[in-house]
Amino acid sequence: MSATVVVAGASMAGLRAAEQLRAAGWDGPITLIGDEPHMPYNRPPLSKEVLAGKAPFESLAFRPRASVADVRWRLGTKVVAADLDRRVVTLDDGEALAYRGLVVATGMRPRRLRCPGPVTGRHTVRTLADAQGLREALTRPGARVVIVGAGFIGCEVAATAVALGAAEVTVVDPLPLPMVGPLGDQLAKALLGRHEQRGVRFALGTGVTGFEGDDRVTGVVLADGTVLAADVVVECVGSLANTEWLDGNGLDLTDGVLTDGHLRAGGRPDVVAVGDVARFPNARYDGVPRRVEHWSIPTDTAKHAARVLAAHLGGGDAGLARFAPLPTFWSDQHDFRLQSFGAPALGKEDVRVLDGDPDGDVVAGYHTAGRLVGVVALGGPAAAAAAARYRAELLAQPALTA
Repeated sequence: MSATVVVAGASMAGLRAAEQLRAAGWDGPITLIGDEPHMPYNRPPLSKEVLAGKAPFESLAFRPRASVADVRWRLGTKVVAADLDRRVVTLDDGEALAYRGLVVATGMRPRRLRCPGPVTGRHTVRTLADAQGLREALTRPGARVVIVGAGFIGCEVAATAVALGAAEVTVVDPLPLPMVGPLGDQLAKALLGRHEQRGVRFALGTGVTGFEGDDRVTGVVLADGTVLAADVVVECVGSLANTEWLDGNGLDLTDGVLTDGHLRAGGRPDVVAVGDVARFPNARYDGVPRRVEHWSIPTDTAKHAARVLAAHLGGGDAGLARFAPLPTFWSDQHDFRLQSFGAPALGKEDVRVLDGDPDGDVVAGYHTAGRLVGVVALGGPAAAAAAARYRAELLAQPALTA
């Protein structure tokens, strides 16, 4: 198996990387390694449809293309170390796998709060098992739910908990508004109002200092001394990159795996990173390396990285322009949707209403130096469709960096 390409991470990004390697002409062996026992599946529904009981696992699993029918799957197995000079990865069962090319697709794991108090009753949402356990807790009659973190996942879980009939749903965040990081103040205020109208409570501008209870959580202690009664706590306080297995190889692992403009890690032509774990410069904008945790990125990174790696393995040059994806995200909350194209976080200082009104369906444009860099819709299907009309404009803009 010395000629194999090892894909570390059986995520959507890992699966797409294997498929794109085949599309790019690599016909040699591929070994795909994942620490979960499941085949790759779609994660966004975990905080929505799965929690709501509307989506069985079978509906989440991706159907691999026929081109990867010969891939060797190592599920329920974790990569624990790598020697990039020797081109060897080590698995948690002690097996050492030699490779010709390595795809880093190990993704993220939830960050946990380091506060005193019991652990039982505290949940995260990253895996199918997480979502199944949380659903069981949320469907108990009279559940009082405290969600720590008002980002994408926190707001989605809050909406789902309300729909499931939770007695109380409170979202805590040290920032003054929900999702203010990606949205800016104007749309974040509109989002806050929509959640409050549907019964979600917020404790904003304060953090969590501890948890009350003996064997399990009964309360959440805030920095201002307030105690929120809680039967269920959901920690949505960000993610940590799964990169420890790459320690000692001279890579920049400060926040994910730093890559060049072609998703190559550490200047190594035989190692590429894809998906959430990749921190790459986007030539479409300012070229500053960033991780992007949006649904479109696994496929976009896999396509580009696979071409680069396949060309190297074939002894050629992919001849590709620098990676310049258009990030896309959506978030379904209650009966409305957030839909975004581009990088609105880069244009939060100059936000203009393009269609509609913040009190109803609205599309906002985000600008840098007068240039449209992102659009976000908040509302129903008409707002999402209006935002999609700006996608072509964003794609047609020339890259800002060479």
